[in-house]
Amino acid sequence: MAGTLTISTLSDGTNSTSSTNCIQGSAKAWVNFNGTGTVATRGSYNVSSITDNGVGNYKVNFTTAMLDANYSVVFTAGGGTGAVISISGIRTASLGGADQTTAGVTLYTTNTSAGAIDVTDASVAIFR
Repeated sequence: MAGTLTISTLSDGTNSTSSTNCIQGSAKAWVNFNGTGTVATRGSYNVSSITDNGVGNYKVNFTTAMLDANYSVVFTAGGGTGAVISISGIRTASLGGADQTTAGVTLYTTNTSAGAIDVTDASVAIFR
């Protein structure tokens, strides 16, 4: 039997938060991974896999699809060979990528000279 449970505040006995924070404020998906060699996930939530599309090009695939593609992506990356700073961003259709879809998001990493580079430390969080 389906039903609805309405709770205004959640508590573990010490800390409490509004249920709105859990619904609107929590990451809907996240992953931490090594993007060099064979891509390896270190930890994740609602991410089924990472597809290595080539040097500095990663697709994060969701276990459960997003409601739509209007979600926010927070992506950080670093540790690429020979790079002091890695610049990261969403791979948009204008760059030849698949951009954001309900099934996942394609991301890329470049070095300070705008050359594609694989990174040892990448973290992605999705908010909706």
